[in-house]
Amino acid sequence: MKAFLILILLLAPCSILFAQQARLIQSGTIEFEKRVNMYAVFKKAGTSEKEYDYYKNSHPQFFTSKGNLLFSNNKTLYIPKVMGQPELINNVTPFPFAGQMNLTYTDLSMKSSITQKKIFEETFLVKDSVRKIKWKITDEFREVAGYTCRRANALILDSIYVVAFYTNEIHFSGGPESFAGLPGMILEVALPHDNVTWRATKITDEAIPPQSIVSPQKGKVINDQQLKEWVKSSIKGLNLRLRDLLIKSLLI
Repeated sequence: MKAFLILILLLAPCSILFAQQARLIQSGTIEFEKRVNMYAVFKKAGTSEKEYDYYKNSHPQFFTSKGNLLFSNNKTLYIPKVMGQPELINNVTPFPFAGQMNLTYTDLSMKSSITQKKIFEETFLVKDSVRKIKWKITDEFREVAGYTCRRANALILDSIYVVAFYTNEIHFSGGPESFAGLPGMILEVALPHDNVTWRATKITDEAIPPQSIVSPQKGKVINDQQLKEWVKSSIKGLNLRLRDLLIKSLLI
């Protein structure tokens, strides 16, 4: 009997620790930092050496911005902290990745998404299904914002290579902006060939009121295909390298 009691006492801390580790976060706020390597962007855009040198001498290499992802009741809302103007390429053309352009609401139960996008002088409300991403989960792990995350790779929009790290400790199949579809919350996304990353820097485990996660309402209502056609029509006069950069950044 005495030996049995000793065994119980020895196992109790392990049981408590296991219960703590097994607890899944159901609601909260994730702060993301978005970084764009603008020096690389200028090179890819085909800018002149003069324009590139001017930008390099007057701007930091990385353009950074922040956004919050609210999640609760199988819904997420990605909110840019500042809806500012993007950096300019060629001193004329705005580069959408370098700014906070998208307010994105996702209903994971209904598999629907509503994104408010400001493109040039237009504001759109893009309503469509959640983007279907064919993820390939790997055996690589890393820590992001204190959480153990697993790597997954994918292609989106036919040619954009995506690397994501997700944690199953946050039981949501969501992520920043329009990235979703993994068996856990995405805490880091990189588009290696497009020089942009989103990375979680702080996670707050708290109850989010339902009224805090609502879809945006302002903008011209269109779907993903209509947006793609509008973008291609609007920038058809630009050089091919710049067009490619803009199409990718505007449709993400």
